[in-house]
Amino acid sequence: MWGRYIPIYAAGVGDGMARDFAIKFYNSKQWEKCREAYKRSVFGLCERCGKPGDEVHHKVYLTPNNINDPAIALSWDNLELLCHECHTREHQSKHSATREDVMFDEQGNLIPKYPPQ
Repeated sequence: MWGRYIPIYAAGVGDGMARDFAIKFYNSKQWEKCREAYKRSVFGLCERCGKPGDEVHHKVYLTPNNINDPAIALSWDNLELLCHECHTREHQSKHSATREDVMFDEQGNLIPKYPPQ
């Protein structure tokens, strides 16, 4: 069980939600500096769609076991700036029964949306 979600506003995460174990981290000066520097490094644009980015996403999700590991929590190699839409899609896709890389053809067969090149 992950624990309940608690909104955090002071961390600059907008109206995002953080798990109990992560609230202190997301409100830390260390994260604030890292997050802002990373956003500037990618010119404030979503790294997936190019729209203005809102949320610095951890590619390897933070857990109680890795949140104190700077190589996970603060490494730019583990960060990605996403707009709200892409960030929502990222988190929903982990629990979704649908995929975005396939579609149905005229006969109802499942085929790749983007043919291999």
